[in-house]
Amino acid sequence: MLSLTIDGREVGVSEGTTVIQAAEKLGIFIPRYCYHPGLSIAGNCRICLVDVEKSPKLQIACNMPVTDGMVVHTKNEKAEAGRRAVLEFLLANHPLDCPVCDQSGECDLQNFYMNFGLYNPRFREHKVKKQKAVTLGPHVMLDQERCILCSRCVRFTDEITKTGEFGIFNRGDKAELGIYPGEVLDNPYSANVVDICPVGALTESDFRFKARVWYLSSAQTVCNGCSQGCNIDMHFVLDRPHLNDGARIVRVKPRYNPDVNQWWLCDEGRYGLGWLDCERLTEVRTANGADATWEQALTSISTTLAGAGAEEGGARIGVIASAQLTNEELFLIREIFQGGLGAQVTASVPEKPGSSDDLLIKADKNPNTLGATLLGLAGLGAPDAGQIVEEALAGKLDVLWVFGHDMVEFFGEGTVRELSEKVGLFVFSGTNANPTASFANWVLPTSGYVEKDGTFVNCHGRVQRVGSVFPPLGDSREDWCILLELAGLLGLPLEWRDPKQIFLGLAKAEAPFAGLSYEAIGEQGVEITPTGSDSGAGERTGAAAP
Repeated sequence: MLSLTIDGREVGVSEGTTVIQAAEKLGIFIPRYCYHPGLSIAGNCRICLVDVEKSPKLQIACNMPVTDGMVVHTKNEKAEAGRRAVLEFLLANHPLDCPVCDQSGECDLQNFYMNFGLYNPRFREHKVKKQKAVTLGPHVMLDQERCILCSRCVRFTDEITKTGEFGIFNRGDKAELGIYPGEVLDNPYSANVVDICPVGALTESDFRFKARVWYLSSAQTVCNGCSQGCNIDMHFVLDRPHLNDGARIVRVKPRYNPDVNQWWLCDEGRYGLGWLDCERLTEVRTANGADATWEQALTSISTTLAGAGAEEGGARIGVIASAQLTNEELFLIREIFQGGLGAQVTASVPEKPGSSDDLLIKADKNPNTLGATLLGLAGLGAPDAGQIVEEALAGKLDVLWVFGHDMVEFFGEGTVRELSEKVGLFVFSGTNANPTASFANWVLPTSGYVEKDGTFVNCHGRVQRVGSVFPPLGDSREDWCILLELAGLLGLPLEWRDPKQIFLGLAKAEAPFAGLSYEAIGEQGVEITPTGSDSGAGERTGAAAP
């Protein structure tokens, strides 16, 4: 361990630590543009200048290794004067287009100028003109004039995606950022360059000119696009739907979690949430498409379930659950249908081929396959959807309940049509309309995962919370709410009243979750250890996205 003093405060760090890292350990922020903890050190923006005693000139904190006994000043006049000079140089050719720049409000050029700039500009020449509004790919646009050549995007595509689209061309004040001739920025993580750009040079095509960032509200959740469960911040403007063509989500940003996705997010997850506002089911419907009330639906369904569950020789009920549901909802499904009614329950459906890589993207496109496996609804020992469908076609089931899945995609329209004729009660509950819903006796609209509270278990065994960002859309209800009401109508003694209480019940019943609570899970999740044959089950893809 080495000891140094920064702004009068002593700190101990390991050998190889840089000054900027040591300062962060004390909670001291040193301005930076080119430095990013997830990328190699470039040291080319020079804004992180600090005054190191016994050093003849200012040093850059990002590339200055700590030595024992070092004394550093980050806020004295000498350091701030140096940064002020660097900032003046960086802004010399920067265009004055803050009023139309998407970065305005979260721009480090603006912030640092207000924090320690405030100089009288001496630049009297015409600014160098460069290309504006250059389309680099399907998601990213470039304004070359705004670029300060920090090279973060270059290092990202060289080191993280290893696709190498970006380069810095020419020299002096003619130097400019661009992509190599013939290249298109369309790698699976392309929009991350917008997240790490400290100015407004790189902007999202989808977000461009839609909203000022100070109008945005933000909520923390996780991505449901695959079993990695990347942490995200969802930005929205509920009172200005015109900003996003009526959709509630304005943009999605990755949220730092060192154990899941670090600073990154794939484009598929970032832009794959359109289903939350497209073709949603918002009203209870009967087989002929007529509207009905929740009371009518659940009363009718519970009466039929009670009869099918009391059949001699065993219950004649099949349930095909989904690994898109939360742990709390899967636990209720197991307790009500399997435990209370003796039904056959599974969350395993035919696999869908999905893309994957060695960074974040997983072939399993469900956020909670491991959660379903830990609850015994997927993986080894659990039945699969094919078995339940076969029993229904053989006339062995009176009731079939499908949670969210499009069975037509898995088994074909003819099979689903025959299913609807064979079973006396076919229930479909889900967020979005699909061909299967048209064959159901009852269609129950359910909330999307960002319209309810709950937890997922990602493929690495990390329990993470999903929070309620929006209220349920239309007349849709949370699955846990529907299931608790159904349990009451069936006379099952469940005392839980909300997801928090349901999770505590789950934690008492299942050893991997023992001792956990929403408070213990926190904002970045908790890793659990699957027991017995469940270990590593999250890497299997036994369930597919609906």
